[in-house]
Amino acid sequence: MRIISGKHKGRHLTAPKKLPVRPTTDMAKEGLFNILNNSYYFEDVKVLDLFTGTGNISFEFASRGATDILAIDAHTGCVHYVDKVSKDLEMGIRILKSDVFSFLERNTERFNIIFADPFYDMPQEDFEKLPELVFKHNLLMEDGTLIIEHAKQMSLEHLPHFDRFRKYGGSVFSFFSV
Repeated sequence: MRIISGKHKGRHLTAPKKLPVRPTTDMAKEGLFNILNNSYYFEDVKVLDLFTGTGNISFEFASRGATDILAIDAHTGCVHYVDKVSKDLEMGIRILKSDVFSFLERNTERFNIIFADPFYDMPQEDFEKLPELVFKHNLLMEDGTLIIEHAKQMSLEHLPHFDRFRKYGGSVFSFFSV
């Protein structure tokens, strides 16, 4: 895994092999951040990274200047890895061990950007539950964006608040907005 831009540009990070993860590819991550860079000044955004896994997306936001990042994952190994790297690189990422759906039900914080990268084999109804909970609990700030990464075989276009999607290889980013 590589940080593409910002303070830690070019830094390679190696997550423990035992983690149950599929990090976002560099090509897809670069495409995503090119899109976001046109809409947000990263130093001013509040980010929520759901199913953070290796912290790949959180690390990229932090390297680009975001200072208010909350990462959520249910796997203890992922939480420990993200916490260690965040401290080692002085990124200040807050990491919380929690089931994402439970977190979304009880959370009251609002964010500019919410990024979710669940396991691609998670049932479609669980993918659909993500935007439902985000909008039900009003978790996006005005002009906020929810981005869900999923396999190209899945479509989320039929859901309320769907805005657009972008494909990168076998991955798709579906964007939802207020």
